[in-house]
Amino acid sequence: MDELDLKYALEAILFASGESVALQALARAIEKTPSETRELLRELMEDYDRGMRGLRIMQMENRYQMLTRNEYFPYIRNIVKATPASSLSQAALETLSIVAYRQPVTRADIEYIRGVQSSSSLDLLVDRGFVRIAGKLDAPGRPVTYETTPEFLKLMDITSISEMPKFEEFSGGIQLRLEEQPEENGQQ
Repeated sequence: MDELDLKYALEAILFASGESVALQALARAIEKTPSETRELLRELMEDYDRGMRGLRIMQMENRYQMLTRNEYFPYIRNIVKATPASSLSQAALETLSIVAYRQPVTRADIEYIRGVQSSSSLDLLVDRGFVRIAGKLDAPGRPVTYETTPEFLKLMDITSISEMPKFEEFSGGIQLRLEEQPEENGQQ
């Protein structure tokens, strides 16, 4: 097979899969090395982006998935009548943020940071596939640690956790707003 045929084979695999596929699996399927396969995927991604087609290929760490382009969601919604996935609550978003920035993190650490019990939010995030068990700490009780998943990367539309905005960008703004609030004792 020539290079164009291999790119089309990768396109077909990603389309038929409907889920993210590991680079290693794609390389085995087309009988090429992972680096050769990564280059073919990069070219295919550029082809989709250059034409602003309705589909795109997204890389999430070492996994790839074919997705619809976000810009066309309003049109898709007109045809696909399935109810959109319910949004995450404020508690779940806070929990997800803590996991993303502090991973691997224990449930106790999350609850300490939030100041409230967080097991239901954490369970919801695990059920939705945004968070997974990373392992256990070598500490008394061997607490479970949590980390984000490729599904989280897809949700955030990023390739790697390193692409997330730095925490300091947010914490500085929050602190500034707190400093600007009037004092509670009536002084302004």
